[in-house]
Amino acid sequence: MSDVEELRARLAQVLDPELGAPITELGMVGEVTLREGVATIAVALTTAGCPLRHQIERDVREAARSLDAVHRVDVLYEVMSPDRRASLLQRARTLAQNRAPATTIPTGSPVLMVGSGKGGVGKSSIAANLAVALARTGRTVGVLDADVWGFSLTRLLGVNGEIEVRDAKMRPLVAPVGAGEIRLLSMGLLADEERALLWRGLMVQKAVAQFIEDADWSGVDYLIIDTPPGTGDIAMTLARLLPRMGLLLVTTPHHAAQRVAARSADFARKSSIRVLGVIENMSALTCQCGERHPLFGQGGGRLLADEIGVPLVASIPLRPDISEGGDRGRPVALDEDDGVFADLARRVIDDLAPPPGAVGCTARLLDALARAVEPAQPPASS
Repeated sequence: MSDVEELRARLAQVLDPELGAPITELGMVGEVTLREGVATIAVALTTAGCPLRHQIERDVREAARSLDAVHRVDVLYEVMSPDRRASLLQRARTLAQNRAPATTIPTGSPVLMVGSGKGGVGKSSIAANLAVALARTGRTVGVLDADVWGFSLTRLLGVNGEIEVRDAKMRPLVAPVGAGEIRLLSMGLLADEERALLWRGLMVQKAVAQFIEDADWSGVDYLIIDTPPGTGDIAMTLARLLPRMGLLLVTTPHHAAQRVAARSADFARKSSIRVLGVIENMSALTCQCGERHPLFGQGGGRLLADEIGVPLVASIPLRPDISEGGDRGRPVALDEDDGVFADLARRVIDDLAPPPGAVGCTARLLDALARAVEPAQPPASS
């Protein structure tokens, strides 16, 4: 190995402080030369004013000086072009997915993130009712309330109690629902509902990571994750820990909410999260006379779905009983066999995220073809 090759190998030990990946793998190291003991290293930064520039330079210098042939280090900086910066982000996402930690979530079980661009769109209510509707089909549905600051699923689902720890794993609280069951983990089971959590950054990320890595999710057919609005620390942590997660994006009909939600879809795709579809909540109020009143405007869900190229999977009407059911801890989906949430659950099962063991489209096609060409049986003789 030449001295320059050895120098590049030493630089591969330098990690980007923010992304946690080697700067060589991220394409941040350009030309490297070593002449008469002077190492000249070109480092590309995402922005000219990168706040981590000094830390990166210090680590690069230390790595280069660890080579006996190096007596002086010159670090030259350049700013990445937009295309190169996009390539770096894609590499970072790929590396993060490859390093995703092991969890007890069954490999074939869909993980559905219920998210929104802004608060107040009824995202948690939809997460609770979707979980109940899926459980009523006989499935075991894990529910993670990842909204650490604004936890509400304990109240919405009427599930309370103490979390047990066995074999170093938190055990979600179990609530039977029809032929299935819900298994819930929420900060609401650990914290006082009346007190604010004054947590920031790393504390919040660690809490969410523990709910994923240090919990027993074995045996679930689905994992529904209710997230806080926006694209902050919690969403980014989930994207890193659960690279096969899909997003159900909740919005309300008015266009302001639709524009904010579009940014969440952009974040999801930049984080390699599949956007499964849009759910429009509070679509309209139907009064007792049967007249429909779009109190929050109309068409925002369809516009958002068309803009980001995904289906509009449900339009949830504005109904007082949905809110009342959440206040009582008895979601309306518990008592509806053919309601809007039952329809949403069927859409998830049949199309958006089939559960483990579901028959794929190809198998269904072959089965239908076999039945079509099967010779007719002669009528039984009398």
